[in-house]
Amino acid sequence: MRTTINFKAKDYITDLSKPLDISIGLRGDAKNPVAWYLDAPKITPVKDGDFIGKVSEGASVNFNNIQFNPHAHGTHTECVGHISREFYSINQTLKTFFFFSKLISVEPEIRGDDSVISEAILREKIQPNETDALIIRTLPNFREKQTKKYSHTNWPYLSEEASVYLRNSGVKHLLIDLPSVDKEKDGGKLLAHKAFWNYPKNTRFDATITELVYVPNAIEDGDYLLNLQIASFENDASPSKPVLYKFL
Repeated sequence: MRTTINFKAKDYITDLSKPLDISIGLRGDAKNPVAWYLDAPKITPVKDGDFIGKVSEGASVNFNNIQFNPHAHGTHTECVGHISREFYSINQTLKTFFFFSKLISVEPEIRGDDSVISEAILREKIQPNETDALIIRTLPNFREKQTKKYSHTNWPYLSEEASVYLRNSGVKHLLIDLPSVDKEKDGGKLLAHKAFWNYPKNTRFDATITELVYVPNAIEDGDYLLNLQIASFENDASPSKPVLYKFL
């Protein structure tokens, strides 16, 4: 299933039968990653009188309720509606789903008690107008990211200047393996979110941020075709399934 992608007057060939999934699945147990001080998500069968929606309990189908928060429980994609007073839906703002993308691995710099992805770090990895979408893999990169309990950990974050640099470089879709591009406890400033979306003065409504991805070490840094899949949620954010395709 090979196809040719033309980006900036150059052709790239990829094989659509070899996807590289960088999403984290949603589980209804303690092995699910959790952020923002919530409990684990719940996946439980519907109960109505004597009926239990579970085949092993005698039902004809499995019929589950799922209780979760897209921002706290797994890979999710959000629009500016995440931080705006006005309502904006990710399902209405993300209208195309394939993008030329670049994967970079970065080691945040230490600033006091914080780990920061600075503008200087990004300038060494990405040039202006190089890509539509950027995937940031933070180092060190452990498999435990898929099950980590992030609350009260002061995870690494993007500086405001780094976010401005990405915006000015033409990056419209930012993906990162952290619960947020911003500092966990920042007093509600949300500097990186606001800078990336250029909110509220000249808002980039067609830009998205995807958080809590996981990129295995076997996937090398470089250029990829990105398929950014969301569920059709009329909400500021949706669970998502970003998939990469290597160029041949």
